[in-house]
Amino acid sequence: MSETVASPGRTVLGHPFGLVNLFNVELWERFSFYGMLTILGYYLYFSLEQGGLAMPQATATGIVGAYGGLVYLSTVLGGWLADRLVGMERMVFYGGVVVMAGHIALAVLPGLVGVGVGLVLVALGSGALKANASSLLGALYDKGDPRCDGGFTLFYLGINLGAFIGPLVTGLLQTRAGFHYGFGAAAIGMALGLAQYVAFRRNLGEHGRSAPNPLPRSAYPLVGAVAAGVPVVVALVLLSGVLTLAMLAYVTTGVIAVAAIAYFALMLTSAMVTAPERGRVRAFIPLFLANAAFWTLFQQIFTVLAVYSDERMDWRIFGWTAPSSWIGSAEPVWIILLSPVFAALWTRWGTGAPSTPMKFALGVIGMGAAFLLFLPFAGDSGRTTPALAVLFILAVFAVSELLLSPIGLSVTTKLAPEAFRAQMMALYFFSVGLGTSMSGVLAGFYDASREVAYFGLCGVATILVGLVMVALSPWVRARMAGVH
Repeated sequence: MSETVASPGRTVLGHPFGLVNLFNVELWERFSFYGMLTILGYYLYFSLEQGGLAMPQATATGIVGAYGGLVYLSTVLGGWLADRLVGMERMVFYGGVVVMAGHIALAVLPGLVGVGVGLVLVALGSGALKANASSLLGALYDKGDPRCDGGFTLFYLGINLGAFIGPLVTGLLQTRAGFHYGFGAAAIGMALGLAQYVAFRRNLGEHGRSAPNPLPRSAYPLVGAVAAGVPVVVALVLLSGVLTLAMLAYVTTGVIAVAAIAYFALMLTSAMVTAPERGRVRAFIPLFLANAAFWTLFQQIFTVLAVYSDERMDWRIFGWTAPSSWIGSAEPVWIILLSPVFAALWTRWGTGAPSTPMKFALGVIGMGAAFLLFLPFAGDSGRTTPALAVLFILAVFAVSELLLSPIGLSVTTKLAPEAFRAQMMALYFFSVGLGTSMSGVLAGFYDASREVAYFGLCGVATILVGLVMVALSPWVRARMAGVH
């Protein structure tokens, strides 16, 4: 197989110039997303006197996990619309508009009405934007371009700059002015991202301007009927009481699992997928499962660790007490510091770097080990954990994330069948969504009095998944058909 040369054109730091625009739009989208997410759980379970909705804590953390899962589940809709109707480039813009509308709803609508309308809109918009921004970035590189992993790692730096700044801003606004001001700041952040995307979208060239697998016009009426019918069915289920808020994380996990199986089956049987592409899809299955295990623990930053931050951490800094929601900004600090280091390493090593399945395995093992680091502080609900100690534990989260997450984005674009480029990225986000909704399920079992068992079992089980991935690494590499 011959090496593919990099596409010519304007570059920045050796990468396609379109990376700058996608870097910035993803930064502001993550600013708004994580800024809202880090105060969402508190908004749901804080008392009415504290400005919250006074839900049971387990229900609130379950909703946060389920909501995160629904965000990633909706990436399949965004990917499908891009592949079949409008192209990736326009879906990034449309997704951003819907995200902004969702945050405005959270900011101005009271109570559960605002939560319901706002979270649905943010989930749909974020799903559309995330799948297509990542796929669009992958399209800027030719297959076999060794700069691709480094480009995605720099892109990941933008994600984490937003994830760092967002909780700082919304956390301060929430404690000083109220939750709705925090949600409003998230809407402003997304508006800034949209403005710069529109101003510089020409730097993306012709990439993603058209749908690679256009939907025939004869199918439009069926698609319209489904689009109108699904919200009605969902509303009827919710109003009937069959699905309660306490069950939401479980149901979301099941839906994502079934949808992922269906999507794998579709790609493996489609006549538009060639034999080599089919082999790459099979290679993606163990990566999908390892990724889900990783995010099951990582996304507990917004469920279990949000509660831990509120009840078990000492946030006093030089006599001033920081907001508990700043737990959401702690891990991205390490990503910001370490992303350039990892980007330089992958670019310098090129094909000599550890294989993708081995990077996944190391990331999963590291994530399990990070949970075990909570054990020295576990078992005494009356003792607080210094914020500095948790900051260093989150450094292990960050190293594990950099071994797996940007690499996952990169390899998904490389393994994607040509007719399913954006939808393959949506399938990658299904694994993130599966882990995120599972973080909500597991949060229901957390209690300060059972921390040794909770952190210990989660950590050991995840390390075992990573070791299985090590054993499967040769099998996965053999089916990646030239993709490192």
